[in-house]
Amino acid sequence: MEAPVVNVGIMTEKAISFVFHGEYVHTETGSFLKDEQRVICINGQLMFNGKRYNEIFFEPVTPDSFFELKAVTIGIQFHWERQEDQSFKGALNLIATKKGILAINQVDAEEYLASVISSEMKPTAPKEFLKAHVVISRSWLFSQVEQKREHKQEKRKYKNITRDNEQLIRWYDHEDHELFDVCADDHCQRYQGMTRIISPNVMNIINETRGEVLVEDNKICDTRFSKCCGGVTELFENCWEPVHHPYLTTLYDGQSEELPDLTIEKEADSWIRTSPPAYCNSSNHAILEQVLNDYDNETTDFYRWKVVYTQTQLSELVYRKSGIYFGEILDLVPLERGTSGRIVRLKIIGTHNSFIIGKELEIRRTLSETHLYSSAFVVDKRNIQNNVPQAFVLTGAGWGHGVGLCQIGAAVMSTQGFDYKQILEHYFPGTEIEKRY
Repeated sequence: MEAPVVNVGIMTEKAISFVFHGEYVHTETGSFLKDEQRVICINGQLMFNGKRYNEIFFEPVTPDSFFELKAVTIGIQFHWERQEDQSFKGALNLIATKKGILAINQVDAEEYLASVISSEMKPTAPKEFLKAHVVISRSWLFSQVEQKREHKQEKRKYKNITRDNEQLIRWYDHEDHELFDVCADDHCQRYQGMTRIISPNVMNIINETRGEVLVEDNKICDTRFSKCCGGVTELFENCWEPVHHPYLTTLYDGQSEELPDLTIEKEADSWIRTSPPAYCNSSNHAILEQVLNDYDNETTDFYRWKVVYTQTQLSELVYRKSGIYFGEILDLVPLERGTSGRIVRLKIIGTHNSFIIGKELEIRRTLSETHLYSSAFVVDKRNIQNNVPQAFVLTGAGWGHGVGLCQIGAAVMSTQGFDYKQILEHYFPGTEIEKRY
């Protein structure tokens, strides 16, 4: 059985420039194309070579043909956001949308995975860590495709937001991707095409694990991952829809540490302010250099971190990001914490207004220009004048949502002699590896 084909959303722009390296065929006209091309969006339609289209599909003539997209934005709304030219195998599909031209890459799933592994981390990372990541990246991909199919069959509208006068609870998952399977950025899995595949080591690992997925009760697992759990992993339902997956559970990222109840504020405060031993509590620069891409290496304090805001900075930031005028910020109060200490619901109290926000990513987006490293933080108020703090210190733990595999922790495990099956058993208990093709 061959690997399935997947549709990956790369970018949406009013105009897109691209280069065909090798021949491509425009399937509607049958014309063969090479070299540089440009498509622009005018009045909701695509203009290409003097003609208007709602959709354009370009298919490679030979397996060696590939296309290069110009100025692709990566790390959207994160602190490492930047643009770069990227090259892709497979077909290019352009669709006219309200926001502009949507560029979709139709590609073999194994080709996609080779790029994901090279985009998420360096191909020089330990082999067993990379093998574990291939399996969970493949599992997550097919799980998303299956969930979309089920939603269409059930005609079930996906709800990811609850809002009233007192609170906004929102999570971000696959609800944005109606025209393709997954996107190419951190919202799903980093996929930067052939641009990142620089090592034959990656293709060897892809081939060694070809078709392998994690399953529970014969169903492909929705395997999540983040950069650093901060010492304890989080429950799926505390970050996304309220559905429990037994394999996305709470566990200590180590071997023998007794796990405190981090849903209790006192326990979470103590845990976050200290630096307990864990696989992901690593300052081994040799390991981190092997694993993290250059722009990820710009983040150095991922296990425990601090952010300081003045009153002016925080009140202006929260107003701009939430659209709610709080006046001066008086307090940030955790109302509910998840099992890793990550805040699920946060109450923002101001001189003019109070409001509750959640879940973790909404909190991170509201309290940062891009994203806080995580929502596992405690707050200290400084220089209080007339009951108004003049500064806020956020002390936090971890990098990302903390659900499933911890990338730093898994990399450290692989250097300590654990193989990829043992790594997967650690982060996804109760699952099995199954070869689907």
